[in-house]
Amino acid sequence: MQVNMKLAVLAAAVALAACGKKEEAPAPAAAAPAAAPAPAAEVVVKIGHVGPTSGAIAHLGKDNENGARMAIEELNAAGLSIGGAKAKFELLAEDDAADPKQGTAAAQKLVDAKVNGVIGHLNSGTTIPASQLYNDAGIPQISPSATNPKYTRQGFAGAFRVVADDVHLGGTLGKYAIETLKAKNVAVIDDRTAYGQGVADEFEKGVKAAGGTVVGREFTNDKATDFNAILTTLKAKKPDVVFFGGMDAVAGPMLKQMKQLGIKAKFMGGDGICSSELPKLAGDGISDEQVFCAEAGGVEGEQKAGMDKFRADFKTKFNADVQVYAPYVYDAVKVMANAMVTAGSADPKVYLPALKATSYNGVTGKIEFDEKGDIKNGALTLMTYKGGQRTTIAVIR
Repeated sequence: MQVNMKLAVLAAAVALAACGKKEEAPAPAAAAPAAAPAPAAEVVVKIGHVGPTSGAIAHLGKDNENGARMAIEELNAAGLSIGGAKAKFELLAEDDAADPKQGTAAAQKLVDAKVNGVIGHLNSGTTIPASQLYNDAGIPQISPSATNPKYTRQGFAGAFRVVADDVHLGGTLGKYAIETLKAKNVAVIDDRTAYGQGVADEFEKGVKAAGGTVVGREFTNDKATDFNAILTTLKAKKPDVVFFGGMDAVAGPMLKQMKQLGIKAKFMGGDGICSSELPKLAGDGISDEQVFCAEAGGVEGEQKAGMDKFRADFKTKFNADVQVYAPYVYDAVKVMANAMVTAGSADPKVYLPALKATSYNGVTGKIEFDEKGDIKNGALTLMTYKGGQRTTIAVIR
């Protein structure tokens, strides 16, 4: 009986405890963290540039590369979108030392890096062999300065240039030598590069078409420094004009030696000698209105203000004057980027048609391409030197 009473009391206590226990509400779930905003889509666009940033004409190669850097920085600052994604442009710069073998090696590096497009090369002799690699890889290429006609006559769909070619440049200079400088006898020297020989050949054709006589044709190479033998041979033929197909690094010493030998002929050349560096390279070998050259491009009228601003901005940014081609490199980069924006893609296969259909107003003038990839209605700027400075004579189309 006592045990039963204890059990009854215990049962009652348990029941009472159960009746008095309130059901607790479940603890509220922790709030989910706010979703981080999705990062904006971005497309990285790799633009290759190749020029001789070492060797005798490194000043020209660096000029080109600086033109490319200036354009790339401006494109990124503009915050462009390609196909709805923010575009980030990157410059992959390579040095070809103006050497064809190094040029193809540089081209292969850019192909392996899967660049979206290439601006370059500077020289025809490096541009032409490299163009085969870019064509095989389906990568568009715009040369800012290669003038040998062969470059755009290979049938490559992605080969373009933004300057006039040697047919126009050399032929115009040949005509100018006879009709304006009144030369009767002309001597021709070339450096045996694709550019130098090509522009010299076209100059010779222009001289003959205008009724002049070529009294001698000699050659050197693009690394030579001694020209006494060929200049002595030509001096005996009493030329009124000596034309040199080559670059300023060779033209400067040649002018010095012409003066030492007493050759008083006018000196002519293409855009390869038409640099702001030539007076330094020639020293006292250059006199006022002795040297005449042509830049394979040019602006006039209202466009001149844009070019003047570019040159001033370039000088501020790099503490250096434009040598020759930097504005053409700058425009070439902008033209390529514009085609990508227009097409909504940085894929070469997709933007190539837009590149072919380009109509772009740049600092070097209006840029449109013909069926070969040559610039339409390309200009030439005839120049001479006075007081150690280039002076424009005329812009010819």
